Amino acid sequence: MAVRLGSGIGWRPEIADAVERMPGIDWVEVVAENVCPGHLPESLLRLRERGVTVVPHGVSLGLGGAGRPDEGRLAALAGRADALRAPLVTEHIAFVRAGGTLTASPSIEAGHLLPVPRTRDALDVLCENVRIAQDALPVPLALENIAALISWPGEEMTEGQFLYELADRTGVRLLVDVANLHTNHVNRGEDPAEALAELPLEAIAYVHVAGGFERDGVWHDSHAHPVPQPVLDVLTDLASRVSPPGVLLERDENFPEAAEIERELTAIRDAVAKGAESRGASPAAPAGARPPSRQGSVDAARQRLALAQTAVLSALVAGTPVPEGFDRGRMAVQARTLAAKRADVVARVAPELPLVLGDGYRAAFLAYAQTRPMTGGYRQDAMDFVEELLLDHRPRDARVRRELREWWLERSGPRPRSGRPAVRLVRATRRVLLRR
Repeated sequence: MAVRLGSGIGWRPEIADAVERMPGIDWVEVVAENVCPGHLPESLLRLRERGVTVVPHGVSLGLGGAGRPDEGRLAALAGRADALRAPLVTEHIAFVRAGGTLTASPSIEAGHLLPVPRTRDALDVLCENVRIAQDALPVPLALENIAALISWPGEEMTEGQFLYELADRTGVRLLVDVANLHTNHVNRGEDPAEALAELPLEAIAYVHVAGGFERDGVWHDSHAHPVPQPVLDVLTDLASRVSPPGVLLERDENFPEAAEIERELTAIRDAVAKGAESRGASPAAPAGARPPSRQGSVDAARQRLALAQTAVLSALVAGTPVPEGFDRGRMAVQARTLAAKRADVVARVAPELPLVLGDGYRAAFLAYAQTRPMTGGYRQDAMDFVEELLLDHRPRDARVRRELREWWLERSGPRPRSGRPAVRLVRATRRVLLRR
């Protein structure tokens, strides 16, 4: 039985005060990687003490990847669930990294959620990864369908069939993002109504609603724009089929005034109520035929999936050839989107860099990102970016280069730099080496 959550909003530090004052907020969702169990934000603690449910939403597990889930990441997600006294945790049906031991190649990071192919290999691997995660987590797990700019060639299932099989084989619950269904309608020609008709509606844990924008025929799931009417229409369709246990508005940046957020929440509630009015008026469409089961080695499936995902991610972030069967135009759009997101996030985690480099920051970072895939987190990405600039004696302005060098040296060791003479000598030696 799903937990009845009600009406919620994604908690973000920028709108924390406004969220605390908003009427009718039953629960909030927080990006799991953005909170520390021992130092929870005071706003979240106040909300929790008022009886507002807090759900951690992970973005870095990569359960759709070829590798087994990382034990450290699972333990971190479990710790956040315990600290927040959450009734469940959520993640995504996506891969976020590739390479590594399965391909005997360096591990590379996407820095973003990428779609898994709807194939038997991918499903077998995902199901095993979900079972591993379920065993490691103290509360139930729900997984979200993602938005995609690209389609895999040779897919064997529709999205609805893939999700049905996943829920049926693992018992995992589903976080249905209606904005992502709309995104895939625009970008991949997939009918949201057909996807909803094939879903196991009883497995829905809650629903996401978010805004985006269309540019050159491509829908970008930005989480930074108002929720459009087509997304609300998909929500109404879902609510006409089942009473969703919870519905949540996501907004990650470009935050409007509190009054506008409240208007969006009202529009979401109205869309759910409209769907509820027609529930049962006509029989739901029959679920699509389930594809036949297949027996096979999951280890072999992991190997095949690893090679395929590594080829795709390498084309997106390292400039290698686009694998056969992929739309080159869409792959180019996805590659630009990934690089732009890297530039934006690095600017947030290392805000000194745009200040030091000024208007030249973005162009310099995008040039770096074309051939240098991310191999660690965003902080390491910032370090690698500055190191490449310095080794290439860029920028030409000596003062700017000196500031970058100081920034890099301050962060390149395990501890802040010491003022002792011997340590200063070591730093001076390193600076000489960097100049060469």
